[in-house]
Amino acid sequence: MRQVLLLNATYEPLTTLSLHRAVVLLLREKADVVHHDGHGAVLRSATCTFDVPSVIRLRRYVRIPYRTRIPLTRAALMRRDNFRCAYCGQRAETIDHVIPRSKGGPHTWENCVASCMPCNHHKADKLLEELGWTLHVTPAAPRGVHWRLIGAQFDGDPQWAPYLARPAA
Repeated sequence: MRQVLLLNATYEPLTTLSLHRAVVLLLREKADVVHHDGHGAVLRSATCTFDVPSVIRLRRYVRIPYRTRIPLTRAALMRRDNFRCAYCGQRAETIDHVIPRSKGGPHTWENCVASCMPCNHHKADKLLEELGWTLHVTPAAPRGVHWRLIGAQFDGDPQWAPYLARPAA
């Protein structure tokens, strides 16, 4: 399903929507098209024809409470680590706690990394020092405007880059 980036009236990114929902907002005159689809796709009905939107903006400002920390989810963690194992660099399928929870490690961004199955099973509940392993990168909580998107289906459409680079209001 094609996704459309939704911007607030102040051009700050809010979420991604399905194309169907975006068209409903446009037809009900609650949003305006900011950027059309780069492939030239067109939607047609019996009474009107218009270009498929890639980015839309709400006509009225919607107040969104500021989130101080991005919620830790499996999908967000995998996206942060680019689906790569923090230990060997192979494709990651699981998450691992650097300091195992059995040894008092917290379930936080700073203690969780993406891991491949073999590394996760080999590490088990051991500390990195016990195995002589090192992390390729230091785990940290993600920051930036694109992490504040409410929708979980942010796919990083290159056409959205100029709108995600704007500073948040």
